[in-house]
Amino acid sequence: MNNEQGYFCLVLHDHLPFVRHPEYPDFLEEDWFFEAMCETYIPLLDVYERLVQEGVDFRVTMSLTPPLCNMMADELLKNRFKNYVYKRIELTEKEVIRTRNTHFYEAAAMYERKFKRIRQLYEDYYHSKILEGFKKFQEMGKIEIITCGATHGFLPLQLKKEGVNAQIKLAVNDYLEKFGRRPRGIWLGECAYNPGDDYYLKAHGLRFFFMETHGIIYGTPRPRYGVYAPIYCPSGVAAFARDMESAHQVWSAEMGYPGDYRYREFYRDLGYDMEYDYIKPYLHEDGVRRNIGIKYYKITGRVSLSDKQPYNPWEAREIAAMHAGNFMF
Repeated sequence: MNNEQGYFCLVLHDHLPFVRHPEYPDFLEEDWFFEAMCETYIPLLDVYERLVQEGVDFRVTMSLTPPLCNMMADELLKNRFKNYVYKRIELTEKEVIRTRNTHFYEAAAMYERKFKRIRQLYEDYYHSKILEGFKKFQEMGKIEIITCGATHGFLPLQLKKEGVNAQIKLAVNDYLEKFGRRPRGIWLGECAYNPGDDYYLKAHGLRFFFMETHGIIYGTPRPRYGVYAPIYCPSGVAAFARDMESAHQVWSAEMGYPGDYRYREFYRDLGYDMEYDYIKPYLHEDGVRRNIGIKYYKITGRVSLSDKQPYNPWEAREIAAMHAGNFMF
């Protein structure tokens, strides 16, 4: 993109609340983390690897929050994640046989390939240390990792400024421990900025932050370029705001890509669809049905879950490529 048009800044915010329950053999909220590892974080590293191999000179900014980083680095969760993946490999191998000559075969085969690739990357390539993978791409200059508050805290609701300072100080120290350098930027929890907090950011070496759109467009005086240029706080720290049109496209199921009827239906899951005795070995110790991360149906439209149609991975891939094209200029 030339200078007359401007620059496109792709910023990915990666966060999950910290969950770790050694007192139980398995835990629902830990599954959310494991599913995100399989659906987002490890596939993202896989994309970075392919782009480098193909000679694509890419740049991405992404936040990795302290709670998420510490779950990724935790030995108990690492072992539980590997068990989670092994069980899904076993199940998808059975599913490929069961669904042969049905409308669900392509989706079953996709899941089998995916979980085996996840296992290969996680164990053989990254040796269970995926933070090292993100660190590698940062050192290559391909991505910039930014931080967030220590607990993804909502800074304007901190009763005392010591709390704001602690959120930032602990986050910066944790980042230094994980990535061997200090962060330059921070994604504020819920994009919430309170005037004056930028001085705490500056005190800990942070040069820029991301905030919500209305925090800039309703500012006084209103910035000349709105959200399409950074503004500088009195401390000298730069503030960037989200472009809501593109954010809604990426995030909103009502008006954006997540609602496209050809994508997978998140709320229809094999954990509920299959006969109980078949699926029981892949449930938790309590035997309660739950999502296991295998979805064979597409969104289809505004219809009930029972009326959803089979998901076609190839059709969805074509649509994803078309949607990605919206970000090419």
